[in-house]
Parts: sequence; C-alpha cells; structure tokens
Amino acid sequence: MSVTVFIQGRNGVTRWQPGKRWFLLPLMLMVAGTGLYQYSEDRFAQQQAQVDENEQLREQHKQQVVELKSATESQLALLVTHVAQLQAQITRLEALGQQVADNNLMADQFDFSEQAGVGGLNDIGRNIELNQLIDDMNSLASRIDNNSMQLSLLETVSSNLHIDKERYISGRPITKGWLSSAYGLRNDPFTGRRTMHKGIDFAGSEGADVVATAAGVVTWSGSMFGYGELVEIDHGNGLRTRYGHNKALSVNVGDVVAKGDIIASMGSTGRSTGPHVHYEVLRKGQQIDPSKFVYRKASL
Repeated sequence: MSVTVFIQGRNGVTRWQPGKRWFLLPLMLMVAGTGLYQYSEDRFAQQQAQVDENEQLREQHKQQVVELKSATESQLALLVTHVAQLQAQITRLEALGQQVADNNLMADQFDFSEQAGVGGLNDIGRNIELNQLIDDMNSLASRIDNNSMQLSLLETVSSNLHIDKERYISGRPITKGWLSSAYGLRNDPFTGRRTMHKGIDFAGSEGADVVATAAGVVTWSGSMFGYGELVEIDHGNGLRTRYGHNKALSVNVGDVVAKGDIIASMGSTGRSTGPHVHYEVLRKGQQIDPSKFVYRKASL
C-alpha cells in the first residue's frame, strides 16, 4: 500500500509519495505528547504533595509555638507567684526584725524600715519581662540574706543581754506547795539522829509541777541513790541545781531548759516520807544554802 500526495504549485502539480517513516511520525508525536502530559501531571502531583506537606509542617510549627507560648506564660506565672511569696516572707521578716530591735531598744542600730514591694499586674504572667523578673528575685534574695544576717546578729546581742538574767537562780522550784524542811542541822526522819540537811524541802501534792529556777543544761535525769528520780541542771559559772524525789521526769540529759520550764512532777521516790521536792544549789560541786537564791529578787 502506498500513498501519493499531489501538491499544486506555480509550476504545476507536483506528486509526492511519502515513505513508511512519515506514517510513524504522528504516532511518535502522540506518544511523546502523552508522555510529556503524564510527566507534567506527575510533577504537579509531587509539587502539590510537597505543598500539602509544607502546610502540615507549618501547622505543626504553629501549634508548637502556641504550646511553647502557653508553657512560657505558665512558667512566668509560677515565677511571679514565687516572687510574691518571697515578698510576703521578707515583709514578715522585716516586721519581726523591727519588733525585736524595738523590744531590745536597739532600733537605731538596725534598719528594717525599707518599703516592702506590693501590687502587681491584673493578668498574672502577662507582659512580664523575664530579665526584670530575675532581677527582682535576685534583689529579694539579697534583702533576705541581709535581714537574716542582721537578725542573727540581733539575736546574739539580745541573748547576751538576757543570758545573765535567765541564768540568775531565784525563786522556788514549785508552783504550788510549802516549805517543809530548811537547810541545816535537823533530826533525820528515818533514824532520828542529828544530821546535816544539805537542801530545802518543798512539800505539795503528788504530780504537781517542778520547775527550773534558772536556765541551763540538764546534766542528770534519772535515778540517784537517796534522791530517787533526780534532775540536775548546770547553770554555768560553777552553779548547779538539783531537784530530787520526783514521781516522773520531763527532761533528758543534754536538754536546754529556760527559767520556769517544767522539768518533773512531784513525787516521793528515793529516801522520802511523802510527796515533796528536795532542792539543792551547788557551787563548784559543794552544796550551799539555797535560801538566799529562793528568797532573792527574780531579776538583777
């Protein structure tokens, strides 16, 4: 089969008979066009997929930013709350320090008059500068350290002012009761012989409070021959007091007691005829007459 093409020109009709390769050209063009179209479609699909993926990433990043912002605001809110707590603590610390200074007549030597920070934002955590917040916290910490140092010094000074008063032995070792036996020679209640009584006895109801007559450190708390259940307190400067025949003891060796603290309850343990407290005062290990300590004024 052959195809003849007649072409009309100026010089007449020209006959052209194409070969088989010319018949394949349209088919090749169709195949090439189809391939190009398919390639374009694939590229478009890939680009669209890339756009969709980028959009998802942007949404994820946007969500992460929102979450980070929320977490940051929460952390800032916690920091603001912490600063407020520090402000409240330092306000109480300054008030306590001023009161202690006033009570000890030393207000002119310690400055606790600095104005404490008050107020704040309506919406906590908003419009907060982190650097400013950190500076505020550092400032508060510095103020707390300074006031703690002043209070420590003030406490030392105050203790030194009152330690002699607290260690000053005076008064009776009971809150209720009466003098039943004085210091000195007496007839022994068990043998009837004339013996030296090296303390003062205060009688009362069993279980009544026995109190320290001065501040000090407990050096004995337990049973001792003749004394029964005994408490001994060291007051310094070579002075000690003893409280014997107790029913029960309220302190242990090593305890620090203040003047007037309850140290035992009255009893009749040891060499005793009834509920009472055998009270002794020792100077450098030797019993002395407690009367001058019992009946002297309570302060220097």
